[in-house]
Amino acid sequence: MTHFKEYSKIIRVVISSLYVRVVNSFLNPSSYTKVNMFHMFEISGEVIKALGLRTKILITVFVFSCLLIFSVLLLSSSNNFNIQLLDASINDDEYETTRDKLIGGLLTADFDEGSCLSRYHKTFWYRKPSPYKPSEYLVTKLRSYESRHKRCGPGTKAYKKATKNLSRDKKNYASESAGECRYVVWIADYGLGNRMLTLASVFLYALLTDRIILIDNRKDLGDLLCEPFPGTSWLLPLDFPLMQYNRFNKDYSRCYGTMSEKHTINSTSIPPHLYLHILHDSRDSDKMFFCQKDQSLIDKVPWLIVRANVYFVPSLWFNPTFQTELTKMFPQKETVFHHLARYLFHPTNQVWGMVTRYYHAHLSKAEERLGIQIRVFRDQGGYYQHVMDQVVSCTQREKLLPILSTQEEAKVNISNTPKRKAVLVTSLSPEYSKKLKNMFSEPSRSIGEIIKVYQPSGERYQQTDTKIHDQKALAEMYLLSLTDNIVTSARSTFGYVAYSLGGLKPWLLYQPNDVKAPDPPCVRSTSMEPCFLTPPSHGCEADWGTDSGKVVPFVRHCEDDTYALKVYDEL
Repeated sequence: MTHFKEYSKIIRVVISSLYVRVVNSFLNPSSYTKVNMFHMFEISGEVIKALGLRTKILITVFVFSCLLIFSVLLLSSSNNFNIQLLDASINDDEYETTRDKLIGGLLTADFDEGSCLSRYHKTFWYRKPSPYKPSEYLVTKLRSYESRHKRCGPGTKAYKKATKNLSRDKKNYASESAGECRYVVWIADYGLGNRMLTLASVFLYALLTDRIILIDNRKDLGDLLCEPFPGTSWLLPLDFPLMQYNRFNKDYSRCYGTMSEKHTINSTSIPPHLYLHILHDSRDSDKMFFCQKDQSLIDKVPWLIVRANVYFVPSLWFNPTFQTELTKMFPQKETVFHHLARYLFHPTNQVWGMVTRYYHAHLSKAEERLGIQIRVFRDQGGYYQHVMDQVVSCTQREKLLPILSTQEEAKVNISNTPKRKAVLVTSLSPEYSKKLKNMFSEPSRSIGEIIKVYQPSGERYQQTDTKIHDQKALAEMYLLSLTDNIVTSARSTFGYVAYSLGGLKPWLLYQPNDVKAPDPPCVRSTSMEPCFLTPPSHGCEADWGTDSGKVVPFVRHCEDDTYALKVYDEL
């Protein structure tokens, strides 16, 4: 009887100890492996000695059986716990997206994830899955381009041979065999928004013409973006023989617009390089480079140098040959920049750290996120009350922000569980976000929503080519792209990049003509494509007339700028 009591006592102690250990290990799984299993039970030595051999054997078998069972349960519980944590952090749709880190094949899997965290992680941890899927044809073109860039990029025999040929300034290069590798060099110019738009434009042109894109390496782009092509580099070597920045302008002897006006280029007089001037002050002769008759000459030139500050993609659709290829690559015509930006532009780990830290600190817990990008096109910039009035009028009119109520109305109508909305403001001036914060500082003043306003930075003035300034700008573009709805200033390339990258159709603030807020204050865009702000006034063929917005049905004038052009999906 005594032995039975002692035996029962041992069983109770064993079960209690195992229970405590299992619970502790569940809460802190790492501690489980550090436990010495033979010291789990605090049983006096005298009790053990008093038991018979048979009883000791039975207890030993029982203890180890318990240990085995509880170990299996612990492992299962730990796995379930981890799965629950994953399920708690992402919903079912986002979980599906985690299995498509390559965005439907848009990205290649040939990169090390740690070298550029934004490449594979951004699409499912921070942004809703895009409803716009890349076409199989676009994916095929990108894989083909990557292979060609490996064969022709910096450091290859083909590149070295091609650069040597630049010094042979023969009058007729058409008789020379340029081989497979032909190049287009992009020169960094103007602000970050302009650069990203033009870089995507030049890359698309390279895809259409089977050229290799190389980018100006004298600016801070390497501190902002990861390399997009595996096993090679898109950075133009610093010893490139033609890279004398100030010489490239409309007066440059190899400027295509100038040569076409002077009739100094034809099928029997092809130079080894040409300069394409695609800036806001381009002439019609510069803007017609995309036309079929012009391409028949340009296509024979092995090296093209491009300076641009406008998104010239809409004009590429005017070329019938390009249009056929573009339609196959982008069946949804308004997705050009959306897909190209997600393929090309991956913030470096330093910039991505800025994005993720700010997102987790201020935006992640909100049930809805609204982005507001304000750009004032005045020499002195700064805060203007009529711009503030316009922002408030637009957001309240479009029900993006609530209309402030009286205290009595709020007491009656406020929801028991108000929705949390984060408002992300980006502007060179911090006063706009401060005004919005003051408006919504008291939760009771709005009906059914708790509004929190945030602004990552307020630099006061643009500081292009300053590393930390450009890094902040890129981080803010990405933060804006992670919002659910977005309001942007008309004609702002910063805003264009943000909403198109995020696959968002923005509310565009009309550009004020005086010191009064426009009425209506904004318009909802039906396309997420950026605008070509200084397009050609007409198409390539004379019988197409003089209005470039009527050449093809899907390239029309922008909602916020009656001169600029934009690509829309056909109705």
